[in-house]
Amino acid sequence: MEITGKNAIVTGGGVRVGRAISLALAGSGANVFVHFNSSDDAAASVRDEIVGFGGTAAIGSADLADPDSAEGLVADAEASLGGPVSILVNSASGFATDDLASVTLDDLRQSRAVTLDSPVMLTQAFAERLPPDLDGAVVNITDQRTMKPYKEHLSYLLAKGGLDTFTRVAALELAPRVRVNAVALGVVLPPAHEPDSYAEQLAATLPLARVGGAEVVADTVLFLCRNDFITGEIIRVDGGAHLQ
Repeated sequence: MEITGKNAIVTGGGVRVGRAISLALAGSGANVFVHFNSSDDAAASVRDEIVGFGGTAAIGSADLADPDSAEGLVADAEASLGGPVSILVNSASGFATDDLASVTLDDLRQSRAVTLDSPVMLTQAFAERLPPDLDGAVVNITDQRTMKPYKEHLSYLLAKGGLDTFTRVAALELAPRVRVNAVALGVVLPPAHEPDSYAEQLAATLPLARVGGAEVVADTVLFLCRNDFITGEIIRVDGGAHLQ
């Protein structure tokens, strides 16, 4: 897919990894709709940065925990960018801390709502609204820990594991016109509210012995959007953690 001139949605596109993806897509010529829930200032800052270097961007809010928000979000992006959306990046996610002893049914439902249910419903709305003469690309942001889980983020990992499976199922169902892939993250940033040193300590044990940074994720998203012969793939951007 040629990215230049395409309209793209990035959920959670104003902060952290989502911010890097929004800027990378715009830097490659895409028109970017930066979704936010409560981070309106951050989303506006990304939009202004894109406009500042000559790109096209718009922002819009939606509570992705509401299953009925998907259709409206895609429609808002189409109206804001002046045409159909060809690229969807499902980056928004929760990061609940719980384990089997402490998790509740509400915890499971809340984690699933944003991290799994929203990407499913957004992908459905995206595919239904994509004109028949256009191809599409969906990239889901998941976690390499779905393959090597830790104990203190049970509901989060269950939701991300479901997102892995959904990536493959949707790739089969939507082929050949829409490709669906995922990027599984390792230590690319410290968790929110943790210092850089936290991530550096984790990364010291990796084969590549360094923190990846959000830009390596954005580069992988661009690759998956551009390469028209990859679908149903989950690329691990984890510094070699899967080798350990």
